[in-house]
Amino acid sequence: MESKESTSTGQAPAPMRHPSFKEAFLFWLKLGFISFGGPTGQIAIMHAELVEKKKWISESRFLHALNYCMLLPGPEAQQLAIYAGWLLHKTWGGIVAGVLFVIPSMFILWGLSYVYVTFGDVPWVAAIFYGLKPAVLAIVAAAVIRIGNKVLKNEVMGAVAALAFVCIYFFKVPFPLIILGAGLIGLIGGKLWKNKFLVIKGHGATPGIEASQTVISDEGQTLEHTRPNLARACKIIVVCGLLWWIPVLLIGSWLGWNHTLFKEGIFFSKASVVTFGGAYAVLPYVSQQAVETHQWLSAGQMLDGLGLAEAKPGPLIMVLQFVGFLGGWNHPGQLSPLLSASLGAFITTWVTFVPCFLWIFLGAPHIEQLRGNVKLTTALSAITAAVVGVVLNLAVWFGIHVLFPERGIVDWFAVMVAIVTFIGIIKWKWDVIPVVLGAGIVGVLYRMLL
Repeated sequence: MESKESTSTGQAPAPMRHPSFKEAFLFWLKLGFISFGGPTGQIAIMHAELVEKKKWISESRFLHALNYCMLLPGPEAQQLAIYAGWLLHKTWGGIVAGVLFVIPSMFILWGLSYVYVTFGDVPWVAAIFYGLKPAVLAIVAAAVIRIGNKVLKNEVMGAVAALAFVCIYFFKVPFPLIILGAGLIGLIGGKLWKNKFLVIKGHGATPGIEASQTVISDEGQTLEHTRPNLARACKIIVVCGLLWWIPVLLIGSWLGWNHTLFKEGIFFSKASVVTFGGAYAVLPYVSQQAVETHQWLSAGQMLDGLGLAEAKPGPLIMVLQFVGFLGGWNHPGQLSPLLSASLGAFITTWVTFVPCFLWIFLGAPHIEQLRGNVKLTTALSAITAAVVGVVLNLAVWFGIHVLFPERGIVDWFAVMVAIVTFIGIIKWKWDVIPVVLGAGIVGVLYRMLL
């Protein structure tokens, strides 16, 4: 809305002051420590701060960036931070935003992982995780509902989700093929039946927030650094490619090409390319490979890792660092377990997040030229619907391991904790942190009374 002064004089409102690099740095640093709640909570925090409070980015620009990030493999919340930082302060702005989004959670999770492997057999620690696992199951189940409410708005989107679940659960179709197929369905369906596929809206203004009153808006002049540039794109590919692969190759040449740490570098590099749909969609693929194929950790430890990842700030996909830590700890080779685990955590985190910078810096300039393109939105709608089916598969996988620890035996304590937690999250909007802490306490109390 225009101010009274601007209305009376007939002049346009004064342009918003562009934030300094220091102001943005302090914001991204703060975000790294307060970004609880998984990707949904983190995106909500960024929206509240960047769009509503600081007005650094307009609603339409923010949602356009978010739609692109949701189409990418890897953690969409961190990629959105990189995108926003890049819009505000070019390449270094994106680097600072992306790095600070990850670093606090990286060190916190390393500490939690060390406590886990060191004291995991202590009865009270085991009791904490006994209460935590069914709560994590409820969190994943709630994620199915949350994502589903967003995109399953007609029978076509419901059919896409059901087809994705059947493909991954019963026929073990690789996750990347499911996402690729969903994207193609969205592109074709958007042409033939647009009203059924155009279900993710969002290129309008927020009431009360005029685009002209934001630092970066659709109405403003195109920023020079957001224009596609072939020379710059080639430089980005070379630099990011070297940063991505040099640590992996150094570990392989040092420890051997069959060492667990090198295999982790290769596996999680592949995962960073093919795991679309965010953390919950990544976990079925990673769980199957890390637990069943490579045997780096057990299914129970995978659930414990997700609980730890839920209890700290930062991307939920940091659970992959826990997998890398456990893989190095359980298969250290000639190294000490702690050194091997620490290197495993580092290489996993490195190859998970470095590609995110490549996707944003390389693709964002072209995406900026496609603001308002309907084809991207219809593809995104179908992919998000497929992700609902994939996350449902994850909930079923977790449920079998948590609620039925042995064939034919039901863990009624786990059933009750999962039900109460699920109702609390859905009906009373319980936050993740109190849920995780409360479930751990309940587990301890229950074991003490046995």
